[in-house]
Amino acid sequence: MNFAPKGVLPAMITPLTKDGKVNEKALRKLIDFLLDGGVHGIFAIGTTGEFYCLSNDEYRMILEVTKDQVAGRVPVYAGANHITTRGSIELAQIAQEVGVDALSVLTPLFISPNQQQLIKHFTDVAASTDLPILLYDNRPKTHVALQPGSVVELAKIKNIIGIKDSSGDMTNTAENIRLTRDMDFDVMIGRDTLIHANLCYGGAGAVAACANVAPRICADIYDKYVAGDIKGSLEAQFRLAPLRIAFSLGTFPTVIKEALELLGIEAGPCFEPVGPMSSDEKEQLKKILKGMELL
Repeated sequence: MNFAPKGVLPAMITPLTKDGKVNEKALRKLIDFLLDGGVHGIFAIGTTGEFYCLSNDEYRMILEVTKDQVAGRVPVYAGANHITTRGSIELAQIAQEVGVDALSVLTPLFISPNQQQLIKHFTDVAASTDLPILLYDNRPKTHVALQPGSVVELAKIKNIIGIKDSSGDMTNTAENIRLTRDMDFDVMIGRDTLIHANLCYGGAGAVAACANVAPRICADIYDKYVAGDIKGSLEAQFRLAPLRIAFSLGTFPTVIKEALELLGIEAGPCFEPVGPMSSDEKEQLKKILKGMELL
């Protein structure tokens, strides 16, 4: 396929109203904030977007609003994540009807499929759509690992064009790059502290939750690297690190939403049972944002 993932893609939050409804107005404003920050695509309804809480109708609405607001300025990626193959195919078909540019498909969660079952899962989802697909390995969350050998097999499928590797294991990421380096396949990192490292190994970029809050810093890691300013890229990576490390201050993804609110960008609550941060936790987060010169 001609489509190739690259750059920094924000793993966009789903802004909510106080009563837990999708906040369309805030979503449109957030998209413009991210694009003004220099990101290279918009990644909707992934883990940071709380995909596990949304109905199919809400899923379609978010993608329609996102595609409309982006208006062709950058590619739009949509998560098609579900416990079952059938569920992922249903979401993939909705995303294709809306007209997004590419899909990301997570390994199933809660269950524990083996590698052959994972290969069949992704093969079947890929066969159900004409859209380019990024595999998505987030083993810290799902406890299901897509091994590099399986990635190689899946990379042979025409519309599987890359992987978002959120393993947090640079050896695993490096193997994904090494084993597919002669194939039409790209590796995006899903751990925000490793964006620079992924580029150094030959990766194509990142899907970054922190880019919701610090889009310019995240984009600088990529932009400076490809411009040959390796030192500047590394400095941007170091500047970003405290925000990613601060994720432990609250239940994911509340830290990202709280940080946006501190910046004056409406994000709203997370879906319950995830609750807000404490006053002390918010103060710690505020200090981090000030140290990053975002506040």
